Amino acid sequence: MINKLLVANRGEIARRVFATCRALGVATVAVHSDADADAPFVADADQAVRLPGNTPAETYLRIDAILDAARRSGADAVHPGYGFLAENAEFAAAVTDAGLTWVGPSAKAIAAMGDKMAAKAMLADAGVPMLPTWTDPAEVTAFPVLVKAAAGGGGRGMRIVRDAAGLAEAVAGARREAAAAFGDGTVFIERYVERGRHVEVQIFGDTHGTVVALGVRDCSIQRRHQKIVEEAPGVLPDDVRAELHEAAVAAGRAVDYVGAGTVEFLLAPDGQVHFLEMNTRLQVEHPVTELTTGLDLVRLQLLVAEGEPLPVTTTPPADGHAIEVRLCAEDPAQGFRPATGTLHRFAIPGVAAEFGPARGLRLDSGVVDGSTVSVHYDSMLAKLVAWAPTRTEAARALAGALARAELHGVATNRDLLVRVLRSAEFTAVDLDTGFLDRHPEVFAPLLPAEQLPVAALAAALSGAAERRAAAPVLAGLPSGWRNVPSFPQVTRFTVGDGEEIEVHYRLDRTGGLAEWGRKGPLLTDPVEEGSSVNTELPVVELVTATPGRVVLDVDGVRRAFRVHRAGSSVCVDGPDGAASLTELPRLPLPTAELAAGSLLAPLPGAVTRVHVEVGQRVAAGDLLLTLEAMKLEHPVLAPADGVVTELPVPAGGQVETGAVLAVVDPEEDPQ
Repeated sequence: MINKLLVANRGEIARRVFATCRALGVATVAVHSDADADAPFVADADQAVRLPGNTPAETYLRIDAILDAARRSGADAVHPGYGFLAENAEFAAAVTDAGLTWVGPSAKAIAAMGDKMAAKAMLADAGVPMLPTWTDPAEVTAFPVLVKAAAGGGGRGMRIVRDAAGLAEAVAGARREAAAAFGDGTVFIERYVERGRHVEVQIFGDTHGTVVALGVRDCSIQRRHQKIVEEAPGVLPDDVRAELHEAAVAAGRAVDYVGAGTVEFLLAPDGQVHFLEMNTRLQVEHPVTELTTGLDLVRLQLLVAEGEPLPVTTTPPADGHAIEVRLCAEDPAQGFRPATGTLHRFAIPGVAAEFGPARGLRLDSGVVDGSTVSVHYDSMLAKLVAWAPTRTEAARALAGALARAELHGVATNRDLLVRVLRSAEFTAVDLDTGFLDRHPEVFAPLLPAEQLPVAALAAALSGAAERRAAAPVLAGLPSGWRNVPSFPQVTRFTVGDGEEIEVHYRLDRTGGLAEWGRKGPLLTDPVEEGSSVNTELPVVELVTATPGRVVLDVDGVRRAFRVHRAGSSVCVDGPDGAASLTELPRLPLPTAELAAGSLLAPLPGAVTRVHVEVGQRVAAGDLLLTLEAMKLEHPVLAPADGVVTELPVPAGGQVETGAVLAVVDPEEDPQ
């Protein structure tokens, strides 16, 4: 019997495992890096052991340090979570050799499926259809192809290559990214199927010979080869579902599988099923299976690890429909690059349960208000899952909760997720792994550009209310009020990628909005010099304004805005979307001017490769250098034709956000 469980992982997966342990009466131990010392998962555990350092290689990938933590804390079992060492056969063997209970499949099964080429060969012999696969780039005979990491998943190390010219660099980049994420840079190459659906079967095995399929999930909505929307049950013909169940169970039986596993397939447009890989761990998207089967998969993992038989031996019927989204810290203004910073507010309305069964909304989150999103780990903040009797209801409820969420301080992919869930194509189950490539419209922000001025006005009025509330004298007077109207109040913000917007407003003696206007981007016609009113803007009346809530009547429609401030950052959540603004000081201090053509680091990281030299002429779009951050490689490209005049950071150099990586001067003459 397991009495004390150490979870060799972090974030929401550690919190998820701890939640089941609490329900079962199992004591828990967390391990944490220095960067994670104050993280919610550490607070959730009964005990915690520090792993000195920050990077995964220093902490969560150190088998010796984790085993030492188990010994020091008195843990008698280890759960690997997912990612990091979850599919490391050496780790599984080391845990078992140390006399501890390993919550997962055997080291032999992990090794068999972890060698993805050998796994493909084994299952091909069993009659499972496979895609053409190569280990040597020189042997590739047809394009397009997909370069994939041999160890691990989550899209790390994947590259689509459409012609031979780009293959060598794609393989090299995939190797570097896989080595950083999994400690193993081995890659292979697979035929890429256009418009294929990514579907997977959750299987479970026990030590008594039972292997059962628990249903099919559809994970086709992907960006950068990472799943962002998953659902169960996958909408499929019955015969295809049966074929997937049969193939997945056969894969599990081939390696005497014990524990939770996922067998992944590619469903081609012609209906052909192709095996992709088997993940020998609990998946990120396991909640959708839990909500549609009523099973706690972590509980089943613990029972099986203790030698108990599975309580289910046949595929349970699906009850309703569940859809999950991965809410990530990513900046849409920077091409959805991972974002870092402090999450000032994280609030999602209507959540029925966290980390457990729910009829309605379920939240599995690794963050809370005040959490720091670090550069050292991946960008996922939380998983939000909706269960409903039908798929349409689940999608609508999930989109509505996301749209109303307050996510402040760190940019996220929330708007993208909402637009995907509300799209006609998603509703019609017109899905495949190229969905986002075909539908660029879903990348538009929820808040329409023409409504940004009203959101900025709400932010300005909230600030005025806050200042009046804190005024030591005459606090009851409207902000900026004078007996004789003169100049309006002015508040300046930056929005998006740094564009400035200036809000003008004047209040009358009753505190009502006498007039308003703005200057900045998105104006059809510029404001006339000296005027504070832009006639293109809607007619707005102020209903009420407090520091946290502003209600405006906009063209006869009353709208409430929630306003939250953290320093100069102002977040406005309204009925049509959210706006993130940065309030500028009224009297800004002078700052150093950057050289024209300066390319700045979008987030902290390490320069892994420099591809050009000072004095070299480059064309727009040429690769200058590669920045590695949050387990991903980020190419830095020339913004225009010109000459490289500065490369201040060498390969291997660490940089902070805003550091100059390169300078490309379009005017420079190399002669």
